[in-house]
Amino acid sequence: MAFTLWFTGISGSGKSTLSLRVFEAMVARRLPVERLDGDIVRKEYAGLLGYEDRDRLINIRCLGFVSSALNRHGIISIVSAIAPFQASRALNRERIAEYIEVYCACPFEVAATRDVKLLYARAKRGEIPNFTGLTSAYEIPEAPEVTVHTDTEDVDESVRTVLGFLERTGRIAS
Repeated sequence: MAFTLWFTGISGSGKSTLSLRVFEAMVARRLPVERLDGDIVRKEYAGLLGYEDRDRLINIRCLGFVSSALNRHGIISIVSAIAPFQASRALNRERIAEYIEVYCACPFEVAATRDVKLLYARAKRGEIPNFTGLTSAYEIPEAPEVTVHTDTEDVDESVRTVLGFLERTGRIAS
């Protein structure tokens, strides 16, 4: 049965990097899989969505809808998106039959040092309003199926943690 693997965490926590590596591992195993990155999907809306709470919810709902559709057709969906609100993640959990949440735990101070897109710097200067973790809330997941500590684990270790969970729960073969 197909499932959605949803990577959540603040900007710079390693969601995109980790989800890409898990995706590549699944492709190597010849599994039917698609990857959806919140930043990439947001760009495809041609700038229609901003970073207000309403726009964030729309983005997460759209990602959830597409993931659910992929799953119904036997395709594993890997999503990396901040999804800052518990309510939007709970809605996806209700709408997606096999929803697996992966929380990329990383302290704000560490994530800010990984600011390759200079988002934290721009937010601190007031150029980006509603920046998650700085001027907008990030609600830590209450009960994720998997937690990786991206500040103390290397990417390979986090990949093994995620794949190990999927193997132990019978979602993929070992």
